[in-house]
Amino acid sequence: MPLIPNQGNDKKTSAGAIIAAAVVVLAIAGGVLWVRRAKSAAPPPVATAEPIDAGVAVPPPPPSPQEQLAKAGLKHLSIHINGPFETAVIGAVGKEVGAPLTQVLTRSLVWWVRVPADLVKGDALDALYEERANEEPVVHAVRFVSRKHEKTFAAYRFKAEGDPFARFYTPSGEELELRLEDAPIDNYEQVTSRLNDGRRHKGIDFKTAVGTPVKATFDGTVTRKNWSFRGNGNCLELAESGGKGRKVMFLHLSELAKDLQPGRKVKKGEVVAASGNTGHSFAPHLHYQLMTAADQVIDPFENQRTYHRAVAPAQKAALDAEVRRLDALMAPFP
Repeated sequence: MPLIPNQGNDKKTSAGAIIAAAVVVLAIAGGVLWVRRAKSAAPPPVATAEPIDAGVAVPPPPPSPQEQLAKAGLKHLSIHINGPFETAVIGAVGKEVGAPLTQVLTRSLVWWVRVPADLVKGDALDALYEERANEEPVVHAVRFVSRKHEKTFAAYRFKAEGDPFARFYTPSGEELELRLEDAPIDNYEQVTSRLNDGRRHKGIDFKTAVGTPVKATFDGTVTRKNWSFRGNGNCLELAESGGKGRKVMFLHLSELAKDLQPGRKVKKGEVVAASGNTGHSFAPHLHYQLMTAADQVIDPFENQRTYHRAVAPAQKAALDAEVRRLDALMAPFP
């Protein structure tokens, strides 16, 4: 009699295998889930900083341009000229400082251009200046871009060793101002007014201390003395000898010799007076006015021999260093 397989036992065996496999799968899945949760719950790794060498000092940040100017005791003016020069300066710094600052800046500009005739819209000026209580500002550097002349001019205030006054120099080392070979005075601080400065002033003003010797600039004869005292103060007029026909007036003098009377002959280079602050004058200076025989005012810097003085070679390195210092304090033009 053939044997018949026991189907009931086989079904029990298959069901048991399936259950066992399921248990294994669930166990594996649970383990994976537990590992992921454990990783997510763990704190992030702490970054370790590089060890700091306590012996190395961290340099401070460089000072800002404003801090550098404040340390130097200077202020910076940067303007574009689109109308009257004084209007541009006052618009930048205010009237109290701007009005006198315009006059001081003009003393530099007149050696490059006629003011205001040669100033045109779009000219640019950069300057460093120092404010002083109850005194006019001191300009230490000025750069001027002239559209008419298509040129940039620059001058820097520098006191050379042994010189009594600080003067303005160009980067090449020449003085900004022209000098007269036959000058009425030898020692003066600055020419504070010229005929081309827009003031309609008739003479050259030399800023100098009271009592500075005043010399005749040509051979001549005394023609007048102390007239119109309220305006001129102590004054002297000479007529040139030799048929050239020029005349010269010295105004605001401190004193005149009693024997210096009309008709007296003088020689070129002879001391004829001393500078002062008399008459309509606001500061010690010498007014030097050159004229034709017909009383037409003429510019001494165009009618007398002139020259530029240069800084001594031994002082050129110091001037160059000052130019670099001041240039660094002036922002570049836009």
